[in-house]
Amino acid sequence: MGRDTHPLTALKALRTVAITAIAAVCLALGAATIIPAALGLQHYVIDRGSVVFDEAVPVASLRVGDVITYTPPAKADSTPFVTHRIASIKKARGGERLFHTKGDANNAPDPWSFTLDQPTQAKVVGHVPYLGYAFAALEIRWVRMLLIGIPALLIAISVIAGFIRDARDEELREYEAETAPENL
Repeated sequence: MGRDTHPLTALKALRTVAITAIAAVCLALGAATIIPAALGLQHYVIDRGSVVFDEAVPVASLRVGDVITYTPPAKADSTPFVTHRIASIKKARGGERLFHTKGDANNAPDPWSFTLDQPTQAKVVGHVPYLGYAFAALEIRWVRMLLIGIPALLIAISVIAGFIRDARDEELREYEAETAPENL
């Protein structure tokens, strides 16, 4: 004997799954933002869709093979930040350390060398692949509005429906109390 599923029950189950999935995504995005910040880490979205997490370390502690996020020389690139691996470190004329980097996905090293003039530098301590696409989507105004507006609308509808249900239940109780056999 087969079981029939009521359409409203299936709709409620689908709604529960959708709300759970949206909540999980929001929780993951929130955690990916708040937890690293609480640990003193910065995050950057790189063009391959990953989010990298950096911590500030002393420039003197940087070694060949470390991955850093830095601003490339002004004439070098139009992107504000680059996350690349240190390919070599040499001494410049003034005794400064001269860094040369290469992106892991690039065939050739970067065409520039540079010095770091701050006492600390952002060094990558971890990354999450594909999460950057979600952060990048949140930079689009209409996506942000949907992610804020739809849950707000659903909450408003739920609250209004609750008020209507409570009012209807109260009217029903009053009607039943008035029409009860002992009151006739």
